Amino acid sequence: MAGALEGKVALVTGAARGIGRAIARKLAVAGCDVAVNYYNSHDEAESLCEEIRTMGRRACAIKASVGMPESVDELFEELRGQFDRVDILVSNAASGVLKSAMEMSLKHWRWCMETNALALALLAQQAVPMMPAGGRIIAMSSLGSVRAMPAYGFIGASKAALEALVRTLAQELGPRGIRVNTVSAGVVETDALSYFPNREQLLQSFAERSPAGPKLTPEDVAGAVYLLCLPEANMINGHTLVVDGGFAISG
Repeated sequence: MAGALEGKVALVTGAARGIGRAIARKLAVAGCDVAVNYYNSHDEAESLCEEIRTMGRRACAIKASVGMPESVDELFEELRGQFDRVDILVSNAASGVLKSAMEMSLKHWRWCMETNALALALLAQQAVPMMPAGGRIIAMSSLGSVRAMPAYGFIGASKAALEALVRTLAQELGPRGIRVNTVSAGVVETDALSYFPNREQLLQSFAERSPAGPKLTPEDVAGAVYLLCLPEANMINGHTLVVDGGFAISG
């Protein structure tokens, strides 16, 4: 049985683990061939590609640091050797420094902004010439873009910048038939969360305040990305879809 996105080509950055891995898998199940971008997690990226190939889809793993222009150039050079177009771009790769804003340096600021916000522009500039009408660009954000969170100031600022850039790209690319949106996730228990000094507090707070249930999974977030890729989402453009089980509205 053909999937809803049968025959489309997706590029998912930071796809080897966590939410990115769930997104790549979800899109493959829906019918996409997938380019799996990674930076450090080579074995995980290759295992994901093997899994996608067992579904009858094409998959390739491409190493690149998405916040560096020359690395993004190399990513797309390799991508063009595998695929002749990109229908879906998911800018998921993220990084940052978990410290008080008072302890942060210019180097920290640049690292957060370049990896989390500039990357979207670099990726879009390369992907759009390969993207037909009906294409989708989806950026992954977090509640820290609009809420103050301990040790998250520079990352939150970069996510806010990311969401602002999504709105601009949506306006610029809308006439070309390309839709650009953000998916903002709540507290998801992934490897990345283990670096938060207040990890247990975050998980407990989410479990207590989310009216939809105590746990948010990578698959829940991947489902939201999938929804925005469907033809029925054609008139959703420039918006942020929050996937948090209602956590942010609960006092």
